[in-house]
Amino acid sequence: MCINQTSNYLLQAKSLSIHVINRHNCHYPIFQEEDIHYLHFPKPQTFTREECACNPVRFFTILSMQRSGSGWFETLLNSHMNVSSNGEIFGAKSRRTNASVILEIMDNVFNLDWISSSSKNECTAAIGFKWMLNQGALEYHEEIVDYFNRRGVSAIFLFRRNLLRRLISLLANSYDKDAKPLNGTHKSHTHSPYEAKVLAKYKPVVNMSLLIPNLRNAQRKANRALECFKSTRHILLYYEDIVQNRTKLADVQEFLGLPQRELISGQVKIHNGPLSQQIENWDEVQKRLKGTPYDTFLIKD
Repeated sequence: MCINQTSNYLLQAKSLSIHVINRHNCHYPIFQEEDIHYLHFPKPQTFTREECACNPVRFFTILSMQRSGSGWFETLLNSHMNVSSNGEIFGAKSRRTNASVILEIMDNVFNLDWISSSSKNECTAAIGFKWMLNQGALEYHEEIVDYFNRRGVSAIFLFRRNLLRRLISLLANSYDKDAKPLNGTHKSHTHSPYEAKVLAKYKPVVNMSLLIPNLRNAQRKANRALECFKSTRHILLYYEDIVQNRTKLADVQEFLGLPQRELISGQVKIHNGPLSQQIENWDEVQKRLKGTPYDTFLIKD
């Protein structure tokens, strides 16, 4: 439910490791057999890879939901000199009108012909983009999963454990789009403590009739994504785990077959501290969620 580029690989007899026959003056290392499907040698139409032509590239997609830390996570990945993650390329509705359009755009990205600010001068070892679940990823999941499995695309799931904090971030971001307290400019992410402090002043009032349905729908959407993409090569990450334990970033780099680097981001977290200081009608929210499956979200994390 829910064409790897070929090369002349020589499987070693009775062994899980493989050698790549030296061609075009390339000197390949030994790869594990299970990795071969996920190693690619793109031939872009817009430029020549020159000395990078012998460097294999892995394809990936960050599957997430709005206000789950994906923007911050992507800046961390892009701080690696060998990674290019191209943002929300399917944010524009015209790019996801049907499955064929989506697959064609992915071909363009993975062929290294998608030019963006994340494009690197260094040899690219991993190329991908960020994909929100409501941007066609679930609507056309059958075609997309088939594409991922055929082309050797790895999926990185990034969700939030505390969906109440995600909801508050959504409400605050929606307010900022209209109010624009930072000199009339809307900013989904901040890059200075001052900007974060200004945006954090707003305390949304949570609609009690929509509170539990919103939390339930977010959880169901995440579960559905995991079910739909379970046949793909994937890794599941949670925003809170990365914040509290940066070794998770080492796991991601290993998953993408990257040389280990310290990953950094210039983004500054907007909402810090207990939720009681971030929600205008905190007492109502606390009372509504106590005794429900979502009362753990009330605990300071």
